[in-house]
Amino acid sequence: MSGPTVTTQAPLRAGVVGLGWAGDQHMRGYAAAPEVELVAMAGMESDKLEELGEQYGVAGRYANLESMLADADLDVVSIATPTALHAPMTITALDHGVHVLTEKPMAENVDSARAMVAAARRNNRVLEVTFNKRRAPEVTALAQLVADGVLGTIYYAKAGWVRRQGIPGIGSWFTQRAMAGGGALMDIGIHALDMALHVMGEPVPSAVSGATYAEFGPRGRGGARGAGSHKWSAEPVGSPESFEVEDLGTAFVRMDGGATLLLEASWAQWIEEDSLYLSVYGTDGGAQLHLPAGQGQESELIVHTDVKDMPAVITPTLGPAGDHVDCVRDFVLAVRSGEWDQHGGAVGLTRAEIVDACYASARQGSEVVIG
Repeated sequence: MSGPTVTTQAPLRAGVVGLGWAGDQHMRGYAAAPEVELVAMAGMESDKLEELGEQYGVAGRYANLESMLADADLDVVSIATPTALHAPMTITALDHGVHVLTEKPMAENVDSARAMVAAARRNNRVLEVTFNKRRAPEVTALAQLVADGVLGTIYYAKAGWVRRQGIPGIGSWFTQRAMAGGGALMDIGIHALDMALHVMGEPVPSAVSGATYAEFGPRGRGGARGAGSHKWSAEPVGSPESFEVEDLGTAFVRMDGGATLLLEASWAQWIEEDSLYLSVYGTDGGAQLHLPAGQGQESELIVHTDVKDMPAVITPTLGPAGDHVDCVRDFVLAVRSGEWDQHGGAVGLTRAEIVDACYASARQGSEVVIG
C-alpha cells in the first residue's frame, strides 16, 4: 500500500503497543505533541492498560496490535515490545498503511531488519528507530563540531557502555536469544554504536572483527540490583540456565575511507563504575564525551585542539536535554514532511548489520565483511 504526502494539518492519530517503560515514554512523547492525538494503546497487561489509559486519557485500549489496527484508524504507531516482536509488528503496521516508530534495537537479526526496511519501501511509509541517547545535548554538540570540520577528518573513535553489575533480568526475555537476538551489544551497545556513527557522520561500515563473552550470566551473577548498585552476591540471581547471550561484547569496525571504531558493551564486568562514553579523534582535534550511566554521574564533553599553535581545551555551550519526547517529535516531523522515502529505516539497518557481523565474527573467529 502506498499513500499520498500528508498535506492537511489534521492531527495524526497515534497508537502505542507495549506497556512497559519504553511504551510509557512514547505515550509521553505523543501527549506532548500538539499535532498528534494519542487515541489507542495495546498490551496484554490489563492492569497497565487501564492505568496508562487513564493517565493519558486514551479510550482505545486493546489486547493486541491487530485489533488496534483494525479499529483505531491510526496514522502512526510506536512499537515498544520485546525485540523479536519488532519486525512482525512493524511489517503488519506498515502493510496497514501506518507509519512506524520502533524501539531499539531494530530487530533480533539483520534479516528481520531488512524485511522491515523492505516493508517501509513497498508501502511508502516512514520507519524510524528510537535512539534516544543521541538526543543528549553533548552528543548533538559534538556531532555539530564534527560536521563543521572543527576536528578535521575523523579517523578513529572509541565508544562503549559498560556496567559493573546490570544484567536486565537473568532468565527474562533479555537473556533469551530467540527473543532478544543478543545480549549486551544488542541492549546497550547499540546506543554507543549509534552515537559513534551519528557523530562520525554516518560512515559506511565495511568489515567487523568481534568477540563475545558470557562469564557472569551463566553463573547467575551480574544481575541488576538497582541503579548504581555495586554489590555482588555469592548466590545466583534469576535462572542462569536461560542465559543464552553475551554479557560482554566487543568489536573493531572498519569503515569505507579508512576510519575505524572500537566498540564495547558489557552488562557485568569488574570495573570501578558504570560508564557510557564516546571518544573521537580527528586530524585537527579530539573529543571525549561521557553521559550518565550510574548514580551521581554527570555529563561531560571536552574538546582538545590547537588555537594558533597553542594547546586549547574547548567546553561547548550545550542546548537542552533530549530524550524519547524528541525521538517522537522527529518521527512526527518526518511523517509531516511527506518525504517518506528519506526515512525508511536505513539508519537502524546499518546498526543491525554491524551487530550481526560482530556476532558472526565471534562465532567463526575471523573478520566478517559487510555487504
